[in-house]
Amino acid sequence: MAATSFGFSSTAAEVLAGVDLTGKQVIVTGGASGIGTETVRALAAAGADVTIAARRPDAAERVAASLRAATGSDAIAVRPLDVADLASVRRFVAGWDRTLDILVNNAGIMALPDLQRTAEGHEMQFGTNFLGHFALTVGLYDRLREAGGARVVSVASSGSLFGPVLWDDPDFRFVRYDPLLAYAQSKTACILMAVAIARRWQADGISANALNPGAIATNLQRHTGGLRTPPPFRKTVEQGAATSVLLAASPLLEGIGGRYFEDCNEAPIVAERGDGPLAGVAAYALDPVNADRLWAMATAMIAGS
Repeated sequence: MAATSFGFSSTAAEVLAGVDLTGKQVIVTGGASGIGTETVRALAAAGADVTIAARRPDAAERVAASLRAATGSDAIAVRPLDVADLASVRRFVAGWDRTLDILVNNAGIMALPDLQRTAEGHEMQFGTNFLGHFALTVGLYDRLREAGGARVVSVASSGSLFGPVLWDDPDFRFVRYDPLLAYAQSKTACILMAVAIARRWQADGISANALNPGAIATNLQRHTGGLRTPPPFRKTVEQGAATSVLLAASPLLEGIGGRYFEDCNEAPIVAERGDGPLAGVAAYALDPVNADRLWAMATAMIAGS
């Protein structure tokens, strides 16, 4: 298992201390809030050219301006992207005209109380957290390949432990909608995407991993009544972004792909969720057969949209 000297309390800045990302081109989806903002801050401070891909570009520009001032880097840009809208994803891909070294699929929503659908008819959490990012990543494949040694980071969640992909009904047309089950499915899919990319694109020098950032109080919990994790198990946004930037840029993970990390280390596979604090990853989320099945299903979904 991949292990580092970093852990639960490590911050993004500590993980990237001494790492030079000058000249690296980076995209962070959802980089205008929560751990996404801290991910942008740390990568830009290390010298990377970072593009915040955001659904609300005006608000994102205000965040970018503050980050430019804080980091001293003018290489923080904003481009519009709504990952819940495949037409928006296609426009973003068409407008990206340079190589891409790092793609951080960070944007997400959680536990929508009522069933909502994307414009293409997919359940909203699946469409936002996974399918839009799948279309974005596949669409940027040539740009990732051109970079030589590119990395794709999928921000998943310990919520994946609440359920696998519902292969026969991912859009809840028969299964009764449950907010947490839908969230779990979407985050399991994010992990499986990393597994599939690592298997399919390794020869192109592209690696991919997924992560659980931990329990951080952000806008993500607005539908759950706020963060309910006991205080000793909570993280700051600086700590929450640490595993993201580790997977994105640390030399410690060179050549490592298709794995799931938490607290800056590879997580163990667990046989059941248990009643205690959520930790580890379910075998179904790392299964290569499941990864191939999801790739085929998602490819058909975006082709028909």
